[in-house]
Amino acid sequence: MVVQRLDIHRRDRGERALVTLAGAIGPATAPLLRAALEQCLRDGVTAIDVDLTTVGSCDSKGLDVFLTASRCAGRVHASLRLHHPCAQIARLLAVTGSAPLLSDLPGASLPADEPQGGDRALLVKDAIRLRRLTRWQAEGMSEDIADLAVEPAAGLSAYGDRQRDVFLGRLAVSARRPGFALLVAETTVLVGCAFGFPVVPGARSERGLQESVQRLTGCARFLLLTQVVAHHHAQYRDIGRRLQQRLLTDRHAVLGVVLLRPADQAGQATFQSWGWRNCGEMVGLPGRGAPRMLLVLFREKGPVPAPAAVGLGRA
Repeated sequence: MVVQRLDIHRRDRGERALVTLAGAIGPATAPLLRAALEQCLRDGVTAIDVDLTTVGSCDSKGLDVFLTASRCAGRVHASLRLHHPCAQIARLLAVTGSAPLLSDLPGASLPADEPQGGDRALLVKDAIRLRRLTRWQAEGMSEDIADLAVEPAAGLSAYGDRQRDVFLGRLAVSARRPGFALLVAETTVLVGCAFGFPVVPGARSERGLQESVQRLTGCARFLLLTQVVAHHHAQYRDIGRRLQQRLLTDRHAVLGVVLLRPADQAGQATFQSWGWRNCGEMVGLPGRGAPRMLLVLFREKGPVPAPAAVGLGRA
């Protein structure tokens, strides 16, 4: 059983308060949220901005807390606004008719004088938001992410598997790797996901891949992109490209590596359209059985890999 956790940070500026939440809002954490919002009103705050950037989910009890606090704020001529809700929270607000709590949809903006740097920085373009999840947030959203993985848009399944349990197992294993990072792309629903982890010299796992990539590119460290999925969306290619570029940037990775099945011609074509270089077939990779096609992408200008090579791993 996963224990719910909610971190609450309050920052005051005059009569305005920014309440930043991180975690999940449910039966175990709603009382903490209620107490924090009530304290804002007792302290004479006239505008409460709630940043939901790092909140992975909210149930009906959490929604009731927001609605009650909003009504209490209105009675004392104050206001409460929610900002940057995830897809699940946006759906909850829309279904219950509570969307007026938001400043704007999607991705309601914080006041202009509030910085949005660090890991919470968002990329918003054409109403699509990229959001980084923690390991336990990823665990909480794994079923929603798997819904995308089983029927991805053409070319956006890195291994071509359609089995839900296979995908969930791969995500769980990757999440335990040091440096694991996962990004989701959202509108009012989840439309894309990319996750990966760094591979470095000396690590027992992925040793054969690391040595082969280093021989091929001269780069000893890289990010292994284990899955990119996207909904059937008019901008699915752009969503996938932006997810990959953001993931490489966030992990400070100069080189990205993806492995595809040789039969996944659509996947190879899509990655190559994003600037990835197809380096040919790798055989003998431990734990992967069948051969894989190796594709690489330099985030910054780097050495150009040699033409397609066959049998880069141990035969």
